[in-house]
Amino acid sequence: MKASCEVSIKYAASKKAKLVLRAIEVDNLDFVKAKIKNTSLHARIESNSVSSLLHTLDDYLACVSVAEKIVDKH
Repeated sequence: MKASCEVSIKYAASKKAKLVLRAIEVDNLDFVKAKIKNTSLHARIESNSVSSLLHTLDDYLACVSVAEKIVDKH
């Protein structure tokens, strides 16, 4: 069974969205397709099962959180 979800994260400026995406896109591989639209980061995450999707989503959001903290410090 295939499982997928879409995540949108809105930022105050497109520059921050682009920096966050650049910081995390190396880990996306084939599981995550991400792009910037205006000031938002849009990601589509796909997996072979719901449990795997939840694990991937958890990892992705953790990476986004770390990237946001790093971007905010600069």
